[in-house]
Amino acid sequence: MANVFGVHSVGSSIVTFLRNTYPGESGGRALPACAFELVSAGQLAGEIEEGNRITLFLYRISVNEHRRQSARLRDEAGGAGPLGLDLHYLMSAWGMTPEDEQVSMTWALRQLHRHPVLDASSLTPEAGWDREEVVQIVPSELPTEDLMRIWDALSPSYRLSVSWVARLVRIDPDRDDTQHRPVVAGRFRYAEDAS
Repeated sequence: MANVFGVHSVGSSIVTFLRNTYPGESGGRALPACAFELVSAGQLAGEIEEGNRITLFLYRISVNEHRRQSARLRDEAGGAGPLGLDLHYLMSAWGMTPEDEQVSMTWALRQLHRHPVLDASSLTPEAGWDREEVVQIVPSELPTEDLMRIWDALSPSYRLSVSWVARLVRIDPDRDDTQHRPVVAGRFRYAEDAS
């Protein structure tokens, strides 16, 4: 489970993984130089620098449907259990040429297909992930109409895009340690009956 930085950690981890594994060549041919960026809606609506890049944009967060219906909705102490989230990303290619755009996107798709799981060792540490935590990255079918709505809401024109879902991101409930402090000492006094 993670703290409230978990959602950002997943996107940042995906981008870092792609950036760190992008090779200079594939099959004996040079790959185009490519930057990988996690972007917000505000960044997409602004000026995008020229150059080859793959952007990852979190366009929706939903409560995981299976986790929501789980019988274990409470933790051991009777409080609220972790919040299970699915993160919906739009991966888009920004290329100077059709080849640059398509080759970079195809490489990124293949890389996430080959490595669909992020474990605690590949997730950024600011979220405080448990050692056994894993996040699965799966392709998602985004209807064309929904895809066009997203791009219509943003100022840049349509870009080659693919939808992915990162599931299951479990967010810990905050603990109020001041309310339930652990017992660290005890003082007992015994008195004898005066009668």
